[in-house]
Amino acid sequence: MTFTPQEPGFIEMVREKISGNHFTNFIGFSIHTIDAGYIEGSLSLEQHHLQQMEFVHGGVTATVSDIVMGFAAFTLVKKGQGVVTVEMKVSYFNPGKGDTLHAIGRVVKAGSRLHFCESELWVHKGNQQTLIAKGTATMALVSSEDIKR
Repeated sequence: MTFTPQEPGFIEMVREKISGNHFTNFIGFSIHTIDAGYIEGSLSLEQHHLQQMEFVHGGVTATVSDIVMGFAAFTLVKKGQGVVTVEMKVSYFNPGKGDTLHAIGRVVKAGSRLHFCESELWVHKGNQQTLIAKGTATMALVSSEDIKR
């Protein structure tokens, strides 16, 4: 699906928002592709991202899913607006064992108050890639006045 961003400088808006997202920076997730309604990024997997059986922790998977869907929705907002997650679901398909977690987030439907999004999360190890999870989310558009409350 093709979307038209509300702001011509939406890519810079996203980069600025990402740089101020403390948790995204804390876990080491970086976004490398930004388009209208679309985000791609990756996380170099380290010991603290893994659970006891050396797989990517389910909480890390859910967090990264939320990040890419949220920022995909954010690419379509007006200046002074933000997005918050209303509901989210993550379906886990395979254990995540690898070197890098790659995530894609996209907007499926952009509404005037809600954006419906989906994500895919892949683990890469050498030349192999494995789909480990898919997510869906509803993101609410909020104004700067809503955020101040």
